[in-house]
Amino acid sequence: MAAMKKILAAAVVAAVAVYIGHRFLKIKEMCLASRELPVKHLNCHYLKNIEYGAEDITVLRDGLAFLSTGLKIFNMPSFSDEPGKMYVMDMLHPRPTPVQLQIKGELDLSSFNPHGISAYVDEADDSVYLFVVNHPQQKSQVEIFHFVPENTLVHLKTITHPLLHSVNDVVAVGVESFYATNHQAFANDVLSAATTLLGFSWCDVIYYSPNEVRAAADGILSPNGINISPDKRYIYVSNIMGHAINVYERKEEEQLQYLKAVAVGSLCDNIEVDHRTGDLWLGCHPNGKKLVMFDPEDPPGSEVIRIKNIHSDQPVVSQEYADNGHVLMASTVAAPYEGKLLIGTVFHKALCCNLK
Repeated sequence: MAAMKKILAAAVVAAVAVYIGHRFLKIKEMCLASRELPVKHLNCHYLKNIEYGAEDITVLRDGLAFLSTGLKIFNMPSFSDEPGKMYVMDMLHPRPTPVQLQIKGELDLSSFNPHGISAYVDEADDSVYLFVVNHPQQKSQVEIFHFVPENTLVHLKTITHPLLHSVNDVVAVGVESFYATNHQAFANDVLSAATTLLGFSWCDVIYYSPNEVRAAADGILSPNGINISPDKRYIYVSNIMGHAINVYERKEEEQLQYLKAVAVGSLCDNIEVDHRTGDLWLGCHPNGKKLVMFDPEDPPGSEVIRIKNIHSDQPVVSQEYADNGHVLMASTVAAPYEGKLLIGTVFHKALCCNLK
């Protein structure tokens, strides 16, 4: 009997080891760890004043672009000890140049660590509100600012909630309401790493308003960037480890109904939407292993992917920019405006490119 128990125990251990080994291979596959990227450049120049990353960028219809910079998170490299900053620039200027935004109000700027951003324009008076994911001491909260031209953000509110435990990005749908992606299933890093290793799709999208906070969509492997269609009917979520963009329709009480996933073949981070065409522009990581295991001799590359006609039966997915990391490392966002394209990164520089 004792011998039988030992044999059974050994079999169980062997089976678990095989399963874990299989999952590690699957993670390597999901990270696109063996992918090498041929370059495909545009006519670009580095943006002035941006030296330590512009993780997210969003552009208003009038050409004002907002940039969040200096993110320190996820064991990513960081080449500055300074807190994060916000910038604004006018895309209609012949040589757009980022200008640092002055932040006023009761916000601890010494621990400001901005991540995903979203702008909301109040149709009643054209006031601009900027929503910024902030990670002070690696926590997750959302800051709401009022933008005062030319270069000031007035802090209005800090939003925290147990359901907003690992926020990556937000898309504003009102003066105080938004959808947010949780890129981890739990606030605990160890538990979240275990769920990723085991392949559990337990992450969600949270809807927040002053009146209620709840999951609007769930069952997602690794939600990252989020944005909204120009007509406000659809929400797009980047399932980064699934190499796909999920499409949802907004329903009653702000629930999100899953419609489909569009394969993109890369680890796509933030999503920007062309106001005129509705095309999706994605800043992507072509090789996740190079991003996590940073080596300056073999740096993580950058990739920009565009999706046309995403609601059709045959969306057109195209690569618009690609670099092996020697010009631009670790791209996270690509924001188009009137023939120009801004490309931001986790911790490196940012580019302004001509599309025409």
